[in-house]
Amino acid sequence: MENEILKCLKSRRSIRGFKDTPVPEELVKAITEAGTYAASGHGKQSAQIVAVSNPETIAELRQMNAAIMGFDGDPYYNAPLILLVFADSNAATWIEDGCCVTCNMMIAAHSVGLGSCWINRERQMFDSAQGRALMRKWGMADSMRGISALAIGYPAVPAPEPKPRKADYCIYVK
Repeated sequence: MENEILKCLKSRRSIRGFKDTPVPEELVKAITEAGTYAASGHGKQSAQIVAVSNPETIAELRQMNAAIMGFDGDPYYNAPLILLVFADSNAATWIEDGCCVTCNMMIAAHSVGLGSCWINRERQMFDSAQGRALMRKWGMADSMRGISALAIGYPAVPAPEPKPRKADYCIYVK
C-alpha cells in the first residue's frame, strides 16, 4: 500500500549538512504548526517549540551543545534554523509529548523540501544555568525542560540511502 504520507515517511532521512540559505518564514510556520498537532498525553499539549533563526543565538546553542559533547564542531551541521522542543515536566508524558512534536516536525520539513536532523543534549543544555537564562529570556515557565532540537534547512549533502529494515522489526500477534 502506498500514499503520499507513507512515501514521505519512508523517504525522510537525517541530513547532516545544510546550505546557509534562510528558511522562509511561511515554511517555519508550517513546520511548527505541524508540531502543534502532535499527539499528547490526555491532550494536555505540554510541549513548547522555540524557532531560532537568529545567528547569534544559534552560535550560542552550537557552543552549548558542542561543550556537552566535548568537541569543537557544529552539532547542528550549519543549519540556518534550529527548532527547540521543550515540555512541561509536570505532565506525566512530557518526554513522550516532546518526542511526538519533534517527529511531526521532521516529517513536515521533509514534505516541504527541507532537510532535518534530530539533535540531542537539549536536556543537559537547558538544565544548565546558561540554558535556564535563555529560557527566562524567552518567557518560558520554570517547569519546562529541554527534549530535543531539529537542525532544519536546505540540504547541502545528498540524503543517505536507507538501511535495510531488520527482519524482526515487527511482530504480528493474531
